[in-house]
Amino acid sequence: MVQSSLLEDFTKAAIKAVATVEVIDRSPDALGEAILRAVGDAQRILYAPPHELPADLFANFASDPRVRADATPDEMIHTAAGVTEAFAAVASTGSICVDVGQERTGMVSLLAPLQVAVVAAENIVPQPRDLFRAEVLDGKGLSRDFCFVTGPSATADMGPLVRGVHGPHKLHIIVLR
Repeated sequence: MVQSSLLEDFTKAAIKAVATVEVIDRSPDALGEAILRAVGDAQRILYAPPHELPADLFANFASDPRVRADATPDEMIHTAAGVTEAFAAVASTGSICVDVGQERTGMVSLLAPLQVAVVAAENIVPQPRDLFRAEVLDGKGLSRDFCFVTGPSATADMGPLVRGVHGPHKLHIIVLR
């Protein structure tokens, strides 16, 4: 069980990084409702099936006719929301960790204007460096290609702050307790 302070710190840091966070019970009904609430009236939803979390947790959501786990390139470009798992999260930064080496997970996490990421509360670590220790999360941070995602994509390289240039405009994180 994750320490409540790690979950609180993660939530505060993620909100400060302009993400939205929702903490829910771990059930297919609760997760399905939370994801569908987050994506709203999106006509098409990209979905990268999980590799860490049990697939049956996503069953209610995946049965929605708008969900595409095997989208064509054109469907991927013209989709409003993408749903992936995050194998870990970092309390100090509010970052999630997306395994970009898993099938379509990297593409799904970057292409749609809204990214919905699902992470297990027990996979929240205190600091980024903790992911590079063999004894943390069974060394998962050392055995995969992943990226840290901290809030929606943003840049101010050319002037005022612009969101969504290198990825999603919005990041919604669902934490499973």
